[in-house]
Amino acid sequence: MCGNSMSAPLPAIVPAARKATAAVIFLHGLGDTGHGWAEAFAGIRIPHVKYICPHAPTMPVSLNMRMSMPSWFDIYGLSPDANEDETGIKRASENIKALIDQEVKNGIPSHRILLGGFSQGGALSLYTALTTQQKLAGVVALSCWLPLRSSFPQASANSANKDMHVLQCHGDADPLVPFMFGSQTAEKMKSLINPANITFKSYRGLPHSACPEEMVDVKRFIEKQLPPISDE
Repeated sequence: MCGNSMSAPLPAIVPAARKATAAVIFLHGLGDTGHGWAEAFAGIRIPHVKYICPHAPTMPVSLNMRMSMPSWFDIYGLSPDANEDETGIKRASENIKALIDQEVKNGIPSHRILLGGFSQGGALSLYTALTTQQKLAGVVALSCWLPLRSSFPQASANSANKDMHVLQCHGDADPLVPFMFGSQTAEKMKSLINPANITFKSYRGLPHSACPEEMVDVKRFIEKQLPPISDE
């Protein structure tokens, strides 16, 4: 592979059906790309919302015997006490904040931008929302965990998102990111932001993936957090 291995192709985008007055930035999981999620959002699209599904850069991943694959940061293990790639997580978070800034420059205020992701992408979306000065519309966190959780609440002391709404979803048959991680993450989140604004939904029999029922819940959450603006 030649060139800069840290660079990634342009995001997959589902444009708004009319003028975009809100945006969803959604981050895929390890080894994936944004294309599948762009297709999923095209199926539940809301006319005034633009969906941006960036692709992670390709890098060697310790968890998978250092094989190179799309990954937002390195993962050493999936146990609660595994070491974490603090430098990589923070770098990836800064890149997502830059993506949010780009949409603000494009005319969508940050409080009309919802951040989300699946698995590793969901982990990064939670971390970014808790450490950014950009006031966001909320977070959709699917089948994931909170990275560097021992660095909180200090890391979220200056966050603009103490009152953001979070929809966290997790399958109760997840063999990769155990359901317990999801429920523990929801409890940790309740100690960091307004607990009344956190919704944790479980899906019976769902492994490490999404399901139609979950996508309906995601759509309802987006509709609630990103309603149309009255002059549309």
